[in-house]
Amino acid sequence: MDIIQAIILGIVQGLTEFLPVSSSAHLVFVTDILGLPQNVAFDTILHLGTLVAVVGYFRKDVLKIITSFINSIIDVFHGKFKEGLQEEPFKKLSWLLIIGTIPAGLAGILLQKQFESLFNSLFYVGIFLLITGFLLWGAERVKTGHKNEQDMTLKNALVIGIFQAIAIAPGISRSGATISAGLFSGLNRELAARFSFLLSIPAILGAAVVQVKDINGIDVNAAVLIAGFLASMIFGYLAIKLLLKIIKERTLMIFAYYCWIVGIVTIILAYVM
Repeated sequence: MDIIQAIILGIVQGLTEFLPVSSSAHLVFVTDILGLPQNVAFDTILHLGTLVAVVGYFRKDVLKIITSFINSIIDVFHGKFKEGLQEEPFKKLSWLLIIGTIPAGLAGILLQKQFESLFNSLFYVGIFLLITGFLLWGAERVKTGHKNEQDMTLKNALVIGIFQAIAIAPGISRSGATISAGLFSGLNRELAARFSFLLSIPAILGAAVVQVKDINGIDVNAAVLIAGFLASMIFGYLAIKLLLKIIKERTLMIFAYYCWIVGIVTIILAYVM
């Protein structure tokens, strides 16, 4: 792998990790087009780039969530836990994110091999891309919700978390699934996107931790790794900014159409190849 190829993969990872079009499917496509073997260690570096991007973009929220979580633990010993959740939005948000993270964590542990086997099938990738398109289509047709952080319930967080767990399958967009689930749950559009991005932090971190053992055996030079990391980080940051603007001012249907087109092409290729 050379620097140009690393940058291309980094751009693809950065954009598709947060835009609702499935990063796993696109990495499979682009890797094949470039004639490169699957490299789990390099994929881990790219994921770390997107992790830095989302933490950097939401750095103020992340800091507040961490401090609020610590304070809510302290509230337990003072007998003010429930009151704290009601009075401080970030205390509640911290626990909602924990609840939302559990389904994907369990799915990753219990069903990892089953999900990994799907990466070898273009047909299933195509089917899952079509499903992502229908999720986005359905989300745009529900009545606009008005729930804010204080209105969110544990059930809402759990439902969004279950959709994130399903998105482990290649072709199901994590951001597309979780944003759709948020809109289905009655969240306002901005919160649905924001909660999705914040929920991605433990998900990406968890995936990186699982794969970090493969970094020791990486056979790519440092310049290539840095190029891929920076491209993933920069374009991940831009993708977050772009999607937040789109979900506030426009519709997600452009991504639904994209997923349907790419999904159909992928299914056709699965039969031709």
